[in-house]
Amino acid sequence: MRDAWRSLANDFLAFGPRCHRFIFPRVGIRDPMLMNRRLVKLTVLTIPLGIIIGTACALFLWLLEHATSLRTQHGWLVWLLPVGGAFVGWLYLRFGRSVESGNNLIIEQIRSPDDGVPVRMTPLVLVGTLVTHLCGGSAGREGTAVQMGGSIASSVSQLIPKLTREDKSLLMTTGVAAGFSGVFGTPIAAMIFSIEFLKTGQWHSRAVVPGLIAAFVSDRTCLAWGIDHTHYEVASFLPATSFLPFASFEWRLLAITVVAGLSFGLASLIYTQSARVVSVLFKRYITRPILRPVIGGFLILAMAHCIGGNDYLGLGVSSPKLESVTIVSSFHAGGAHQWSWLWKIAFTAITLGSGFKGGEVTPLFFIGATLGNSLAIIFGAPVDLIAALGFVSVFAGAAKTPLACTVMAVELFGSEHICYFATSCVVAYLVSGQIGIYSAQQQKVVQK
Repeated sequence: MRDAWRSLANDFLAFGPRCHRFIFPRVGIRDPMLMNRRLVKLTVLTIPLGIIIGTACALFLWLLEHATSLRTQHGWLVWLLPVGGAFVGWLYLRFGRSVESGNNLIIEQIRSPDDGVPVRMTPLVLVGTLVTHLCGGSAGREGTAVQMGGSIASSVSQLIPKLTREDKSLLMTTGVAAGFSGVFGTPIAAMIFSIEFLKTGQWHSRAVVPGLIAAFVSDRTCLAWGIDHTHYEVASFLPATSFLPFASFEWRLLAITVVAGLSFGLASLIYTQSARVVSVLFKRYITRPILRPVIGGFLILAMAHCIGGNDYLGLGVSSPKLESVTIVSSFHAGGAHQWSWLWKIAFTAITLGSGFKGGEVTPLFFIGATLGNSLAIIFGAPVDLIAALGFVSVFAGAAKTPLACTVMAVELFGSEHICYFATSCVVAYLVSGQIGIYSAQQQKVVQK
């Protein structure tokens, strides 16, 4: 009997390490207690990190709101767009050559955290984005938030001793989640986005817990500073015939959703290719970096003069003018023109492709919502619902983040139409091509 118990004990001791290796194959840690200690350590670090990044996002949103309001009140500021472009070009030529690649640099450093992201990225992208919006450039805010979050997290990781390369990578990932959440107020989608945007089709599960905590802390910090986010509403009622108690479902509308998803995916493809072509042409034919945003500014002013309005300048979320085309107006019948989405693609591609700074997500929201508005009229479908589908689906196709965009739709619009949100985002993702707005997603990870 004693030999039998001894044999059983030896088998258990031999099984333990094999079990640990099976449960934690990617981490390379045989002792789960060691992994738990590292996870607790990172979780504790993400709380103050979320507060810092949330405060930075609150400051950014406050300044951005005032810059937009100032441009709206003083329309002559638009004519300073070439001057603002010259300033942004000089600023990055003088101080920002090492951080000019923006979000792609964040992705590369998360994969291989060597020297980290220079701390100067935060003030440079903040000032560059504010100047772009003050003068009317068509840009967003996600890129700024992601770069601020990633660079702040990278700087913090450099100050903390005995952090492994993997720990630094995870901290930068949580910084991206905190920045995204602080700007859009969607913490769960922010956590998923910070993982999903690193490389198409891959998922890094260790960043889930710290990323989610940092995203929630950043969002709560922004709200504590009095920063509110735009509220959207999808009021269309559909009969709940699905077996899911929280979802509305209708076969005719599902077919419309598939066709609309195809259109949204093609719009994503048009934008990504347009932005890439504009950037290549500017770099090829204008050798002096300072002149690129200057010429881009003149082109934007010329287009605005041709269409006789400023609807496609700036952020485009809302406007004090009721007749203006905005994201908010696109959720109502008659709130967008037939080709509003195409004009926004042109304005944004030239703005960012010529060297102005800012994000691409909010313009993608604009493109999707206005395209959805037009498609809803054609199909006789609820305008607010199809606009909401376009809102998230064009972003899903351009950023290659269908899961994050589906969750974002639920956080922004509610879960009643989750079947349509998921379908539209996946279809748009599938038809939008392999290359998105983050070119570093397609690069292979170099093992060192």
